Amino acid sequence: MHERYVLRIRHPEAQLAAVAPLLCAGITTYSPLRTWGAGPGKKVGVVGIGGLGHMGIKLAHAMGAHVVAFTTSESKREAALELGADEVVVSRNRAEMAAHSKSFDLILNTVAAPHDLDAFLVLLKRDGTLTLVGAPATNHPSPNVFNLIFKRRSIAGSMIGGIPETQEMLDFCAEHGIVSDIELIRAEQINESYERMLKGDVKYRFVIDNGTLAG
Repeated sequence: MHERYVLRIRHPEAQLAAVAPLLCAGITTYSPLRTWGAGPGKKVGVVGIGGLGHMGIKLAHAMGAHVVAFTTSESKREAALELGADEVVVSRNRAEMAAHSKSFDLILNTVAAPHDLDAFLVLLKRDGTLTLVGAPATNHPSPNVFNLIFKRRSIAGSMIGGIPETQEMLDFCAEHGIVSDIELIRAEQINESYERMLKGDVKYRFVIDNGTLAG
């Protein structure tokens, strides 16, 4: 391995399995939060409470932002609060959504299914940004251009991050005691776990114990 691509992990050894998803879900959410300035005095929304979303909530909270989690399910409200959200909004509840109109600096959208982006664009304040990190199989419906023009709002995209930023993320997570919420599985459970993943039956990442792989 070339040293250019080696990362240093400062977490305790007992946490290594839960650190593994940081190299995907962690950097995928850390990079846009850093790029768009999540921190004290900023109101940040995280859409979706799954593998990416749960990391977005933890990281934005640790950065000092006021974090609002969006979910379509009332049953996830308590879980989002436990992850570090200051508030939780059920996006199907029009009154809850309207209460946050024109108030967000940044909304991180982690949902990997096509949906109405306008519902979240109108929650951004002037110069606010809706950043997409979820990758749906088909396109989102086109947003209303006036929701962008009137408040100089932006829609952006973000993927992962380079090695230096990934190292920065790992150091930040070690400093703040952040890991992914995982379920450690044996190699022979991969097919079963894949089916569970398709049903959304995981909180929030499966990690395979390589020690159980056949020699």
